[in-house]
Amino acid sequence: MRSFDAIFDIAADRKGGAAILETLLERPKPQADIRQIPDDRWLAAMARGVFQAGFSWKVIDAKWPGFETAFQGFDPAPVAFYHDEDIDRLISDKGIVRHGPKIQSVIENARFVMDIANEHGSFGAFVAEWPDDDFVGLTGVLKKRGSRLGGNTGPYMLRSMGVDSFILSRDVVGRLVAEGVIDKTPTSQKALKATQAAFNTWRSQSGRSLTEISRVLAMSL
Repeated sequence: MRSFDAIFDIAADRKGGAAILETLLERPKPQADIRQIPDDRWLAAMARGVFQAGFSWKVIDAKWPGFETAFQGFDPAPVAFYHDEDIDRLISDKGIVRHGPKIQSVIENARFVMDIANEHGSFGAFVAEWPDDDFVGLTGVLKKRGSRLGGNTGPYMLRSMGVDSFILSRDVVGRLVAEGVIDKTPTSQKALKATQAAFNTWRSQSGRSLTEISRVLAMSL
């Protein structure tokens, strides 16, 4: 496995130099800011991620005000208790994408957000307190306890909220394979742990965030 500096140099050569590469890197929010994000914004981010999966992101963006209205601003308390009548209303609402299973996932994720908030004070506190060397563990919680938050949906949602994160996109996986960390998209616990270990090593070498490292890996191919 090459050092982070070596991979950074590869990405910099591809993008026209280190200075240009630096401008393309995202940085995560401070944990104090993550902690302050209200629960309704976490539920909204989950809903957006779920609905964007398999749909045009532009369509979801254009309809998003309708989603905010239809789901009462994504306040988890009322959404968690939606019944059949509410689902019928939403399926008939032309202001949103009328996809029954995804609508149901918003309700299930409202319950998930409330459960986590009851356990940790708020969903933001839960995310902020999660160990920063175990991102795969955090995404595992989303997959296990949330609805339709597996694959890259959960990581993309966390990234959209400013959480320090890596996303196993095609290019990131390609770099991990090239470095001998994994041999394909990681799905097993063994492969995910190897992926986390590689990111932790590169973070230790560089002092950079997981988010920055992930972007460098993606741009190195």
